[in-house]
Amino acid sequence: MFIQTEATPNPDTIKFLPGQPVAGDRGPFDFPDAASARTSLLARALFQVEGVERVFLGSDFVSINKVQDKDWRHVKPMVLAAIMDHFMSGLPVVEEGTPSLSDETEYEGETAEIVNEIKELIETRVRPAVAQDGGDITFQRFDPETGIVHLSMRGACAGCPSSTMTLKQGIENMLRTYVPEVTAVEAAL
Repeated sequence: MFIQTEATPNPDTIKFLPGQPVAGDRGPFDFPDAASARTSLLARALFQVEGVERVFLGSDFVSINKVQDKDWRHVKPMVLAAIMDHFMSGLPVVEEGTPSLSDETEYEGETAEIVNEIKELIETRVRPAVAQDGGDITFQRFDPETGIVHLSMRGACAGCPSSTMTLKQGIENMLRTYVPEVTAVEAAL
């Protein structure tokens, strides 16, 4: 098995590509700490690597955030070994029934149309671009009263020095251009 790696704009995050589906259509899955990884054997194994701070499972990649004071020269080989061991075992990446990062809020009427348009733009124009950098961005909610869209940045995007600029200058400008009801975009907490 050959696992490719790619640098991301976040110097503390590397994107690992095992050459096969990771979360597939069921994800993405974000594990901000070891305690949250109880539903994923792969994430649990990765958190056992000293220096791993966060694990993000995309459709066909794994993004690993390391703690700032650790060097990739020490962390990367151990992460590669953990990913290879997991995929060679044939075990599932996440347990059945594990909830993915998706919006559960139901919208009605005109607001539903606006939200569908926002989601479509994020899905077709934003997510593919951030996935190339080892991250993901998901719609959380839209407030029709204020026009504010709340998005969650995951994987390499979480904590990336340029993520705020991407969110405000790139995504906000695009959404405001195509969806006049949008007044601002904010990172969901």
